[in-house]
Amino acid sequence: MLLNVPDDCHLDEIEVRCFMTAKLYESGKLSLGKAAGLAGFPTIKFSEILRDYDVELIQYSLADIASDAAKI
Repeated sequence: MLLNVPDDCHLDEIEVRCFMTAKLYESGKLSLGKAAGLAGFPTIKFSEILRDYDVELIQYSLADIASDAAKI
């Protein structure tokens, strides 16, 4: 896939890959391991990068917590 990012965005290839994969992980489209691999980082390093994009490492919504609590 080819993605043309305008020059005035001032993003390099690594920043674009990190942003895209972080958001794909956040949306549930990629697992942590697959997102890290696609971004080109080890899983531990990628989990640290997620903070730069306000993406939670553990994807567990309040609705999931409430649903699980109701089952107890």
